[in-house]
Amino acid sequence: MKSHPFKTVRFRIAAWNALGVSLVSFLALLGVRQGVWWAIQSELDQNLYEDSREIELALSDKSLGDFTELTDALERKAIGHQHHEWFVALYGVDNALIWSSSGDRNFLDSLQGLGGGLPVTIQGFRALETKPRTNEYDVARVVVGSSLDMLYYDMGRIDRIVLAAALAILWVAPICGYWLAGRATRAVGEITETASRLRPDRLDERLRLAGTGDEFDHLALTINHLLDRIASYIEQRRDFLASSAHELRTPLAAIRSSIEVALANDRSAETYRELLTDIMEEGLALEMLVNQLLLLSETEGDPEHKAWEPVALDEVTSRSADMFAGVSEAREIALAVDIEHPVMVEGNRSHLRQVVNNLVDNAIKYTASGGKVDVTLRTLKGTVELVVSDTGIGIAEDDLGKVFERFFRTDRARSRDQISGTGLGLSICKAVVETHGGTIHCTSQLGKGTTMTVRLPSLL
Repeated sequence: MKSHPFKTVRFRIAAWNALGVSLVSFLALLGVRQGVWWAIQSELDQNLYEDSREIELALSDKSLGDFTELTDALERKAIGHQHHEWFVALYGVDNALIWSSSGDRNFLDSLQGLGGGLPVTIQGFRALETKPRTNEYDVARVVVGSSLDMLYYDMGRIDRIVLAAALAILWVAPICGYWLAGRATRAVGEITETASRLRPDRLDERLRLAGTGDEFDHLALTINHLLDRIASYIEQRRDFLASSAHELRTPLAAIRSSIEVALANDRSAETYRELLTDIMEEGLALEMLVNQLLLLSETEGDPEHKAWEPVALDEVTSRSADMFAGVSEAREIALAVDIEHPVMVEGNRSHLRQVVNNLVDNAIKYTASGGKVDVTLRTLKGTVELVVSDTGIGIAEDDLGKVFERFFRTDRARSRDQISGTGLGLSICKAVVETHGGTIHCTSQLGKGTTMTVRLPSLL
């Protein structure tokens, strides 16, 4: 499915980039323009201060011949700076105009009452009024000024440059932004293209890493790890399905064989009774296998803990020990139970009961007559610890890492009649315990016995 060009991430990134660059650039250009204006005006004000100081010094100069000599010098300066329309006006103590450089008299009338000390802008002119010291010419106020036309002219040129730069940015920013966005989102395109080729039966392909170490590399690496887990999960599911079919086929084949024998010839009632008993036993084995598969599926499919409640694990363990007491006694196996009260956990009571039953059942099943099975339950620092140990046949060191795999049996050479089981018990225990936020660990020595340790979070 192709997206509309205006709806793509690349276009949105380019648009936001162009908008951001343009806004920042405009603000920068406006700041530069205002800075230039202040710099030019400050330079003009400084010149006015210097001119005013120069006139004050001339007025206090005792060697100056007469007032005409002073005004002639000021007139010459005004003529020399005519392009700036520089002017000077001298006022007496009664604010009457004593003398001014050639210029508009009406304009000079507006210079009355400027106040002293700071330059001001009046009718397109920048003017500064100062009050010189007492002098023999009775000049009380000196006003110097200059036209702002040249400043406005320079700023006009700067404005044109700023406008040209702004237009250039408006034109270049979207193009560069679109190009940069294309480079930035190229990795996303490659990820999308690779992901579109993935199939459940072809999960060997992985995303290419650019080696830059940026966010896209991290994203590609994360997706590759996800694909690894998915591939592993699918492979496990395939193995599980194949093993389940194999395990289901055995009792079904036995049932079918018994029925074929029963139908082949007329037989006595006792023979039929024996055949039906075999069929029932195989049916029970088949039922147990199906129930365990359902329990395993239910355990893995309950991430939201909908059926969880406070569970008295001490009570569950006591009932399990009582249930297997008769079996252990019949097989001449000592069953020792040490249970702390109370022991509370949060979880699915039915699933936790299945864990305890599986562990005790396995311990008795793989322990010979005269052996011993110990069941211990206690709370240690906020953690519930259930330990089931036996003095049975043990597990080879090479098989310890496989005991929790589905359909794994420690001795595959044994027949179903010697030690019955589906190979799902410990995998169910592991799934239930991990779903409850706990851990299960196995230690064993071949010929000496096995210890299963379950740790769960405590409610007490």
